[in-house]
Amino acid sequence: MRKILVIGIGAGDPDQLTLQAVKALRSTDVFFILDKGEVKSDLVQLRRDMLDAHIQEGTYRLVEARDPERDRAAGGAAYSPAVGDWRSARAEIYERLITDELGEDECGAFLVWGDPALYDSTLGILEEILERGAVAFSYDVVPGISSVSALVAKHRTGLNRVARPVQITTGRRLAEGFPEDVDDVVVMLDAHQTFRRYADQDIDIYWGAYIGTPDEILASGPIAEAAPRIELLRAEARERKGWIMDTYLLRRHPRD
Repeated sequence: MRKILVIGIGAGDPDQLTLQAVKALRSTDVFFILDKGEVKSDLVQLRRDMLDAHIQEGTYRLVEARDPERDRAAGGAAYSPAVGDWRSARAEIYERLITDELGEDECGAFLVWGDPALYDSTLGILEEILERGAVAFSYDVVPGISSVSALVAKHRTGLNRVARPVQITTGRRLAEGFPEDVDDVVVMLDAHQTFRRYADQDIDIYWGAYIGTPDEILASGPIAEAAPRIELLRAEARERKGWIMDTYLLRRHPRD
């Protein structure tokens, strides 16, 4: 039976590959990579560099396909259906790759940024393909170092404080209000710099973009002071590269 590995490859630094991930890479016959276009071609190159560093040339095949576009203008009630349509389009591509490019007794792998269990669609897509029943395969997951772990490590801090919870959410959810009964909040997938809404509160921000790559940018401090600096850094980086991936931790000071 065909086998699929979903391998977490860290936030971008090749040194963040775990020993388990390296072992998984070396047991793979075919690597599937989705190309996001010329603007994000360096993401494909980072994957290639990881393979070159850990696998002997000629021992594997690399198959690329174009990633489907997602309707990023969809908001409100249209957001979830738009994401669902995009995931289904991806599922069709993955299914074709597995069926056409992977032999019955071969092992294929998807290389996932960070950790496959945190804000990534690969596992859900594979389950969708299995439910369709057109192709059979087994799959295993290799955890990776997430951008969240890399972020707090770079800022030399922890995710939570003693006896206090931490919450991981999205910019879309943060726009609805700061989570109740949580003072440490990690925010991902925020294209609108929602942290600016909380500049009048006693909250520190630990921000990072392109974490683990040569383009890494870090900034921290009280939101009121750090927000203008982050906005400028973010705008300059996006202009330079054409895209940006950033994550941040908001830490609210204890309230009396």
